[in-house]
Amino acid sequence: MEIRRVGVVGAGQMGSGIAHVLALSGYEVLVTDTSPEALAALPRTVARNMDRQVTKGTVSGADRDAALKRLRPTPSLSLLGQCDMVIEAATEREAVKIAIFESLVPHLAPRTILATNTSSIPITRLAARTDRPERFLGVHFMNPVPVMQLVELIRGLATSDETFAAAEELVKRLGKTAAVARDYPAFIVNRILLPMINEAAFALMEGVGDVVSIDTAMKLGTNQPMGPLELADFIGLDTCLSIMTVLHDGLGDSKYRPCPLLRTYVEAGWLGRKAKRGFYDYRGETPVPSR
Repeated sequence: MEIRRVGVVGAGQMGSGIAHVLALSGYEVLVTDTSPEALAALPRTVARNMDRQVTKGTVSGADRDAALKRLRPTPSLSLLGQCDMVIEAATEREAVKIAIFESLVPHLAPRTILATNTSSIPITRLAARTDRPERFLGVHFMNPVPVMQLVELIRGLATSDETFAAAEELVKRLGKTAAVARDYPAFIVNRILLPMINEAAFALMEGVGDVVSIDTAMKLGTNQPMGPLELADFIGLDTCLSIMTVLHDGLGDSKYRPCPLLRTYVEAGWLGRKAKRGFYDYRGETPVPSR
């Protein structure tokens, strides 16, 4: 099951990052998105990020130029049918992902592998909404994709050995390390990380510390490069809330109850860096705490 051409559904932060590393690793990459603006911005975003790598000396100018030629944005989901593998990298909402799969499946060849970059939604449940559960799996990249070395690989109940082996080979060719996770809500990384972020939101809500104190305590007290509230803003508070909801609904344990303050921020549209407001306010020259 050789993979030469890969489709990516979603031209946002994750989708563009996945397309970036695929193209650099020699794959032909087709990217689609429902937003014409996001699709138009994709080549510039990828080129800018590759330029940084060239400046640092981690990528040669020739490799950058060759990679950009392998990257092809397309407004048509149907054109992804010519790919050997398609990776869905849309927003972390189950209904959105299912709608994508239902639109995509009629265009796929029987051999095409279908993967999801979901950070929390059960793989078996998503696979069941397609015509190919044996050729379906979770391939969860970390953000930012060009920098982070880990990829979680998650088998669904029906995922075949051949499909899993092909995904493992792809991760290896990208120069990344695979961690194999069982199909439980939020898998490994977010099962551990998001409850910490959620608890930081509870500590803020209850007045245990302010934004700066909580982030400083965790950075200096546990040697983390980024405090949990700053990290939540980077991830996106809507994504954090979605993952906590999946954990709470899927495992039925009250310790995963999403923090009401986190929910309030999302309802206000304060989604973090991408909205320029979250636990920090990013509208000025430097971020300042919003609370």
